[in-house]
Amino acid sequence: MYAIVETGGKQFKVSQGDTIVVEKLEGEVGSTVVLDKVFLVQDNGQVKVGSPLVAGAKVVAKVVEHGRGKKIIVFKYKAKKNYHKKQGHRQPYTKLTIESIEA
Repeated sequence: MYAIVETGGKQFKVSQGDTIVVEKLEGEVGSTVVLDKVFLVQDNGQVKVGSPLVAGAKVVAKVVEHGRGKKIIVFKYKAKKNYHKKQGHRQPYTKLTIESIEA
């Protein structure tokens, strides 16, 4: 059984027991989060496709940890104009473990 869900503007294919890294969500470590934007659910060969969402479907996940990703460098530069700007960024994330898929 798997489902296609959306969170943080991105779509993820999830199954029970999977661990995914998503954009930062509110919630303490150990709490449960309900992902209710479910686009597709597949269960024993039967596929339910929403238009755009599957009615009544939800995915229950547990928050494992919060963190920040690797640092990226944003460097702006204009030749011959003595202009340069260096800036770093670390994107916050939440790691989730999928507990159940309810369709």
